Amino acid sequence: MPRETPTIESSLADLPKRKWLRAVEAVAEEDGYFESLGQSHFSAFIERETTLLVTFETYQGMHALSDKAQPLGWDMVRNHDWSHLCLASDGDTWFRAEEVYAYFDRLIDDGFFDEFEQVLFYGAGPCAYAAAAYSVAAPGAAVVLIQPQATLDPRITEWDDRFVDMRIHDFTSRYGFAPDMLDAAERAFVLYDPNETLDAMHAALFTRPNVLKLRMPRMGDALQTDLLELDQLDPLLQAAADGTLDAARFAALYRARRDYLPYLRNVAHALNSNGRERLLEALYANVTARMNAPRFARRLERIRARRAARAEETRTAAG
Repeated sequence: MPRETPTIESSLADLPKRKWLRAVEAVAEEDGYFESLGQSHFSAFIERETTLLVTFETYQGMHALSDKAQPLGWDMVRNHDWSHLCLASDGDTWFRAEEVYAYFDRLIDDGFFDEFEQVLFYGAGPCAYAAAAYSVAAPGAAVVLIQPQATLDPRITEWDDRFVDMRIHDFTSRYGFAPDMLDAAERAFVLYDPNETLDAMHAALFTRPNVLKLRMPRMGDALQTDLLELDQLDPLLQAAADGTLDAARFAALYRARRDYLPYLRNVAHALNSNGRERLLEALYANVTARMNAPRFARRLERIRARRAARAEETRTAAG
């Protein structure tokens, strides 16, 4: 029986790495190309309409975030017929590799980005650093960055002790300091939780006239996963690409967190840690009135029982 040729609809989840790479290559080459960029990186381009999404992703992230173990950008190809250029790495490399520099140099020389009406760069974490750094290759692009690092150069960010092993890599030469590389972007958006101290410190380094910082307090340190679970990453990217993303539009999208239990648990934990029992009771009451949340209901009962017990003690003492 002949082996089926994989398509953009195919699940790649159960394939070993070598076969997975061949499947991605086969899908890309139907309407674009696949190119290996050294031992740790590759690019996969699918051509559709005149909006181009450029994503920076990791092999591990694709398997963790996609049920089909596909690049996240393929959803936008399927849903909106966007063109998509995926830059992928094996592990977190921040895309600091000569082969990647040369690849973007070639795209610039070929006028690749000039062929599209809208260009949007996207990444999260180390991939957000890369999305910002390489966006300079497409002046006038929009850029969406989730929890980006500005640089890992210890002379600038020695306070970030999360990625000490990466300090041996060069973050000072070509495509180096990510915030500076955004100067050519038409608009950029930095999403972060201000309560995540190191993320907030990196976000501060991205302060630029063309950068809008979008705060997601009490959401935590995995914002890309949260946005996917909230079904808000797709509309967020659409709004960024068509020029309608601003603080008000983001606030409307972000209202989805009100029904998102991980966020509500984070808020409850913060209120409890700060001894805000009245507000904590109000939160539990609000959530249990709207949602099936047994844990919140049990905690609401305990709070009310404690309050009733204190009231009884006060009455007894007064009597």
